[in-house]
Amino acid sequence: MIIGLAIIGFLLIIGIFYYNNLIGKKNQVTNAFSSMDVMLKKRFDLIPNLVEIVKQYTDYEQETLTKIVELRAKATSSSVTDIEKASLDAQLSTSVKGLMVNIENYPDLKANSNFNNLQATWTESEEQIAAARRTYNAVVTEYNNAIMMFPGSIFAGMLKYQKIDVLVTSEEERKNISAKELFNN
Repeated sequence: MIIGLAIIGFLLIIGIFYYNNLIGKKNQVTNAFSSMDVMLKKRFDLIPNLVEIVKQYTDYEQETLTKIVELRAKATSSSVTDIEKASLDAQLSTSVKGLMVNIENYPDLKANSNFNNLQATWTESEEQIAAARRTYNAVVTEYNNAIMMFPGSIFAGMLKYQKIDVLVTSEEERKNISAKELFNN
């Protein structure tokens, strides 16, 4: 009888351990996404300043500026899902990178201290977003391992935990960039 109670107690302790472990990993995923979301918000807050400063110097990038403003508006909408937000983020990154390269044609803009400060802040923000993405992917991988490996998979199944996809770089962002082509446009 005592051995039976000891076995039940042991299994109960193991069950509690795995349950708490899975809850902790799920919360880490939520926290990592939230941290990345904060960095994206910072970027979205920088965009109007960037657009305004560039507008003062150029008409050439009007189409790009309009696209950037539209993407920012969509991304900050409350009806956007996390998956859509990540997709809009990738599109926005590509558009802003193109704008920054085209700015090389405007020496007065490059000499403007406000623009230089904004560009430095933008670069820092992009580095923080990249770090947040790496953290998110690491936490998601750890979570996915926990829910897929035995015996955690048993508890994950009972809790109806689903695999979460890591963030991937779009095909457009993976293409090799030719500096020669960028400067000859």
